[in-house]
Amino acid sequence: MEAANLRPSHFLAATTAPSPPPSPPPPSAPRSLHFLRHDSNTNSPKLKPPSTFSVRASAGVYNNPVVTLLDYGAGNVRSVRNAIRSLGFDIKDVQSPKDILIAERLIFPGVGAFAAAMDVLTQKGMAEALCTYIKNDRPFLGICLGLQLLFESSEENGPVNGLGLIPGVVGRFNSSNGLRVPHIGWNALQLTKNSEILNTIRNNHVYFVHSYRAMPSDDNKDWVSSTCNYGDNFIASVRRGNVHAVQFHPEKSGDAGLSVLRRFLYPKSFSTKVLEVGNASKLAKRVIACLDVRTNDEGDLVVTKGDQYDVRENTKENEVRNLGKPVDLAGKYYRDGADEISFLNITGFRDFPLGDLPMLQVLRYTSERVFVPLTVGGGIRDFTDGSGRYYSSLEVASEYFRSGADKVSIGSDAVYAAEEYIRSGVKTGKSSIEQISRVYGNQAVVVSIDPRRVFLKNPDDVDFKTVRVSNPGPNGEEYAWYQCTVNGGREDRQIGAYELAKAVEELGAGEIMLNCIDCDGQGKGFEIDLIRLISDAVNIPVIASSGAGKVEHFSEVFKKTNASAALAAGIFHREESGIGSVKKHLSNEGIEVRLTPYRPPPSRFSRPWN
Repeated sequence: MEAANLRPSHFLAATTAPSPPPSPPPPSAPRSLHFLRHDSNTNSPKLKPPSTFSVRASAGVYNNPVVTLLDYGAGNVRSVRNAIRSLGFDIKDVQSPKDILIAERLIFPGVGAFAAAMDVLTQKGMAEALCTYIKNDRPFLGICLGLQLLFESSEENGPVNGLGLIPGVVGRFNSSNGLRVPHIGWNALQLTKNSEILNTIRNNHVYFVHSYRAMPSDDNKDWVSSTCNYGDNFIASVRRGNVHAVQFHPEKSGDAGLSVLRRFLYPKSFSTKVLEVGNASKLAKRVIACLDVRTNDEGDLVVTKGDQYDVRENTKENEVRNLGKPVDLAGKYYRDGADEISFLNITGFRDFPLGDLPMLQVLRYTSERVFVPLTVGGGIRDFTDGSGRYYSSLEVASEYFRSGADKVSIGSDAVYAAEEYIRSGVKTGKSSIEQISRVYGNQAVVVSIDPRRVFLKNPDDVDFKTVRVSNPGPNGEEYAWYQCTVNGGREDRQIGAYELAKAVEELGAGEIMLNCIDCDGQGKGFEIDLIRLISDAVNIPVIASSGAGKVEHFSEVFKKTNASAALAAGIFHREESGIGSVKKHLSNEGIEVRLTPYRPPPSRFSRPWN
């Protein structure tokens, strides 16, 4: 595949395992787009993965270092593949019901909608084989939807019948009491019995992202091995004999999650190190590292940082600000304890986002070494290429998911969709938000809002939601509204951040990333008035962004608003404060966070289970 005029050495680490083959698309998702190339007239080098060095478990030591993976083709399963391979196992994909029945150990990483998954399993004859395999007490690990499908039925787009192996109905979280749905983030487990695969992680946080859950009852209590509290106690894991399933994502839960996978893959012949006892007691506030990625003037893909969205240095050369290599920085922040990594692609492929092969490669290589959630934004919309070929936003998002993203962030296209929805009052099902959330779930869709503050003397001067500001404007104005922008802040729109947030929630967004152009790069703190306004208005998680300059800004935003997470870039890139310092400060302030020990960079010669 040809790429833009970029130098692979500037974003690929020296030693990287080969990328696994892309997962097949879900039943209603588009075909793969890996055939896409740039204009043949560009003088662009082909991207080649670096040389590979890999250590595998010896077949002489382990009877069969192969795990069978049931991938029905929805969402990001690449991360599960990478986590399995990092632990020394090869992967065999299920192609037929027979592959399930003869599997030595089977992992089912269900992602997406309950009904779509059951349709695939039933149509391919795999549902019966899966039930037989589990009833025979064969080694099985279900993940997320792979747990929910074991139950009798689900209310998601239903009722829809499940496999019926565990009594109970999978229902939606109740948001009527202010609970934010989806349940996104790092939460604590309460073990109810010996689960074997969870015994080493003790009080460590694990990563959840879901809108539906199964509840414990007298009928299924013999299955339940742990619960988690979010509004109510729901089932976080089940275990009976060799059959295990978890609602959380071990492949996205850092060291704790890798420990769970390791215990399943090596149940007896492998001694697993017990992790340090954690502090987990409830849903933690998240600290997210953001990497703005674009090409510089030499064609290298770099991490940059804007000053009120201007990414060029104030020098005679006016060069793009270069703060490091994307994959290397993502790995560093993962080791430092980042709860998520967010890539914002501002590289200039706005007219042909699927031609941005280097960004796809960044995702692929990052997902091989970073086992926390990855979000990518930039260019996710419908578009038509130079030959007249039309691509839907769903096709664009699907390619990002296949490349390793867990969530996609939609910016300008979400503004246009919200404007049309407010104007017409009709959900057409054609917007990028609706298309992607319908196939991958609303937890996979983040809307990035880029507003600027507009001061007012009188709140009745505009038709948009206003706030009384904490700090008056330059002429003593006591009020402001937050005007949304598109195209990287270059174009103002006649819609407020409040109105936009309410509209995109109704259209199917699962999370809001709330920026503020006025605060970007200033280091004077988050825009508290804006974040409080939006986080109080919606029932989905809100990520506070723009303005962090010291650790105290993080505790301020969590104490004064209902933000679920805080995102920062420059403060981490310039090493003014580290992620560990931020989390230590938050913990000292009584704010629950996921605390992790520092993880040194991996040695290329280390064994995969170290």
